[in-house]
Amino acid sequence: MQTVQYQYFLYRGSCDMRKGFDGLCGIVDSELGRVATSGEVFIFVNRRRTQLKMLRWEPGGFILYHKRLESGTFPIPKKVSSGSIFWADLVLMIEGIQILKSRRRKRFNLQQ
Repeated sequence: MQTVQYQYFLYRGSCDMRKGFDGLCGIVDSELGRVATSGEVFIFVNRRRTQLKMLRWEPGGFILYHKRLESGTFPIPKKVSSGSIFWADLVLMIEGIQILKSRRRKRFNLQQ
């Protein structure tokens, strides 16, 4: 069984959550300098950090995930290298877990 590994890119600015597929693709192309149809996952958060959208291309079209919190906010990871974040950081962000002090240990990665 082969597992698919995605790359995740967090847009550091605040995003208007009224934007749909085309508006978010525009941000990906112009501000993140990435290609929206690459299959990477792009993450957008509104100014109040109460809503999150994830955009990804799959064969046949775009997928857009949208989560709105009824209370609380999404914690934004402190260290984001070139906009890229790890899957674990995304999960912590969505679950509302903020780690105040941590250190990521080096692991072998074929992608680097």
